[in-house]
Amino acid sequence: MNRLLLPAITSLALLSAQALAAPSASASTTASTTIDFTTSLPGILCLIIFVVGYLFVLGEEFFHLRKSKPIIVAAGLIWLLVGLAYANTGDTETAAAALRHNLLEYAELFFFLLAAMTFITTLEERLVFAALRAWLVSRKLTLVQIYWATGVMAFLLSPIADNLSTALLMGAVVMAVGHNNVKFVAVGCINVVVAANAGGAFSPFGDITTLMVWQKGLVSFSQFFNLFIPSLINWLIPALLMSKAIEHVEPTTERRHAERHMKPGAITIIILFLLTIVLAVSSHSMLHLPPVLGMMTGLGVLKLYGFYLSKREPALRDTGHIHNLHSDDLTDMSQLEGDHTDVIRRFDMFQVVERSSWDTLMFFYGVVLCVGGLSTLGYLSLLSDLVYNNLGPTLANSLIGVLSALVDNIPVMFAVLSMQPDMSLNQWLLVTLTAGVGGSLLSVGSAAGIALMGQAHGVYTFYNHLKWSWAIALGYIASIAAHLWINGY
Repeated sequence: MNRLLLPAITSLALLSAQALAAPSASASTTASTTIDFTTSLPGILCLIIFVVGYLFVLGEEFFHLRKSKPIIVAAGLIWLLVGLAYANTGDTETAAAALRHNLLEYAELFFFLLAAMTFITTLEERLVFAALRAWLVSRKLTLVQIYWATGVMAFLLSPIADNLSTALLMGAVVMAVGHNNVKFVAVGCINVVVAANAGGAFSPFGDITTLMVWQKGLVSFSQFFNLFIPSLINWLIPALLMSKAIEHVEPTTERRHAERHMKPGAITIIILFLLTIVLAVSSHSMLHLPPVLGMMTGLGVLKLYGFYLSKREPALRDTGHIHNLHSDDLTDMSQLEGDHTDVIRRFDMFQVVERSSWDTLMFFYGVVLCVGGLSTLGYLSLLSDLVYNNLGPTLANSLIGVLSALVDNIPVMFAVLSMQPDMSLNQWLLVTLTAGVGGSLLSVGSAAGIALMGQAHGVYTFYNHLKWSWAIALGYIASIAAHLWINGY
């Protein structure tokens, strides 16, 4: 993996440099010379390729094929047809300039997500989340108290530690406390999914869709917090309704009291992560530099600190500062000593990077290029005119959230950003809200829901979630109304 990682990142950096080197007039020329290919043979073939590729994405569990593979192939075929369509008109520059523009957009998001994922994965390796989970499980709380504690923590953690990681963490707590109580686990998991998605909607770091809106410059960092109350309402209404189904009793299962201690350096890494976020936000708002610069600078500091840990950690074993480590928390079992259960290995930052979700990053590449190709052919202009001009922005943005419950919200949001409909700030906030929380309507509507279905297999199911979709829909409608009332049209 290490041998493959460096060439991949180097290639992306070169592509970014090429895109930056292209004259800025190219983008405007591309926009002004875009030809409508929506009714042409290449255009229709591209649309068919995208639909077929996305059907494979939706059937990932059925085909056992990672979602990035078909969508990357679809992206390549679409852009070959886009280049062919323009070449047939004698234009050999527009398709190339449009592709470079899309690659630059992806490169910025790729490096930003890579840095964020590396921080989160490092915190997992330092047992930060395991310690938090063990602390929650060891508290003598009733099922109702655990229900509300996991919901509140999911809502407050997801703006920083993304909704997927947060849902998995809090879902593990729900299952550890009440794994024999099927009804509690099902309702608790639904509550966690809704809370994580709602919490991620009012922060640029909470979801990929909010990150895209922020990096596009349509909403500033501080303006995202205008969505705090609508997001809170989106979670609180279904949470209150679902809480009526939980018995006010102590858990009947015996809880495990195995302690988990954070590894050395965990607190320092948390501080580095927060400082990195501050650097990314301040450099973007004050100097108008891309946020990715701050994130990658913070990643560089993290890697330097990782080098320090790798040199210091073996010495800590001799002084007895490392204890209570569990073999299932580590990947290297070669340093067991005698009858002791302690395990220690040298901290390796590159192994941490390897554990990042490369399938998600590659899927994002395919989505950006597929949607960008369809946009270059004229499909998104046609869709924007059909949806936003006929329905109006409020209704259209409300329906975007419903659509994101059926289709992944990443391509939906990227399509809206590519359309660039003429909307006010509050309408951009509305579509950010609906794309973020709309996926809660169905268990398959968000990455958090899909991941928890795998974690709580047979207990948290599509059908169990569907039984409470009416309550989640009430929260969805109420959150839209709250946004329009508080922030205006």
